[in-house]
Amino acid sequence: MILFEDVADIPGDFGPSVVAIGKFDGVHAGHRAIIEKMLVDAASSDVRTVAVTFDRNPLAIIAPDRCPRSLVGVSQKAELLGRTGIDATLLLRFDEALASEDAESFVRRILVDGLHARRVFVGGDFRFGRGGAGDAALLRRMGDELGFEVEVVADVASSLDGRRVSSTWIRELLEQGDIERAAKLLGRNPTVIGEVVHGLKRGRELGFPTANLSPDAEGYIPADGVYAGWLIDRTPRGLQRSSVRYPAAISIGTNPTFDDVARRQVEAYVLDETDLDLYGREVEVQFVTRIRGMIAFEGIDALIAQMADDVVRTRRALTAAPRALRDASAL
Repeated sequence: MILFEDVADIPGDFGPSVVAIGKFDGVHAGHRAIIEKMLVDAASSDVRTVAVTFDRNPLAIIAPDRCPRSLVGVSQKAELLGRTGIDATLLLRFDEALASEDAESFVRRILVDGLHARRVFVGGDFRFGRGGAGDAALLRRMGDELGFEVEVVADVASSLDGRRVSSTWIRELLEQGDIERAAKLLGRNPTVIGEVVHGLKRGRELGFPTANLSPDAEGYIPADGVYAGWLIDRTPRGLQRSSVRYPAAISIGTNPTFDDVARRQVEAYVLDETDLDLYGREVEVQFVTRIRGMIAFEGIDALIAQMADDVVRTRRALTAAPRALRDASAL
C-alpha cells in the first residue's frame, strides 16, 4: 500500500480512483464494511482504491474537551488499512487549516484534483468541512456537478439490539476489560505497540521478568488487570514477523502491592522465558482475555503465588482461544 501524507504527495497521473472517507479509528467491522464495498466496486474497473483519513480525531482540534482516546495510533491505523488490500491511504494532517476549510473546497482539492475520484463511499454519519457543514447530501450534489458518484454504506449493527458497531462501543468494552467482545467488533485482538524500556525490575526479582512498554505506546490500553495474550517482536522496526511470537501474561496498572508506580503501565511476562532481552525493541502486545482484576496483596509470598496461578490460567486461556484470534498476528 502507498501512504500519502499530503495531497501534494499524490502524483499527477494517479487515478482514477474510488475512495472511502472516514476517521477509521480502530479499522473495525463497520469501517471494513465501507472498505470492502469499495474493493468490490473497484474490481470491475481499472481504478485505484484509496482510504482518506486523518492523523488524529478531528475533535482534538475542534473540541479537545470532548475528544476520546483513539483506539489506535497513526502508524497502527496505516498498517491496519494496508492489510485490507487497498492501493493507497491518504493520511491528512488535521490541523487548524484543515478544520477551517469549507466543504466544497475540501471536495475539489482532495477528491477531484488530488485523487480524480470516480466513486466515493462514506458511512451514514459522515460529516466534513468547516463546522461539519458537509454531509452525504452535499457530497452527492457536488458529485453530480463534478463527475463522481456517492454511496452511503449502511451501518453494521448487532442483530440482537440493533446497536451500531462503533469506536465508542469498543472503547466501552475495553474499559470494562471485555476483550473477547471488543475483539469481535474489531475482527482482531486489541493491541498496543511500543518500545520495551527499563522498569523497576521487580518482576525479575520475583522470578517473572517482564517487558515494560514505554508510556507513549500506541493503542488503547484496557482496564487494569492481568490478561492472557501474545507478545510479538516486531523487528526490523515496523515489520511484523509472525514467527517471533510469544505467549504472555500481561499486567496493566500501577502495581498496588508496592504502590511505587506513578502511572499505569503495560508489562508482559513471556511464559517460560527468563533471559529474553527485548530492551529497545518495538513489540506488539495482543490481548486475548482478562484473567483477573488488579488488587494489592499482603506480602510477597501471596503475590508470587498469584503470579504463578496467572501463568497457569494464561496458558490455559491461550490454548482455548478461538484459532482465528490465536492466528490473528499472522494476517
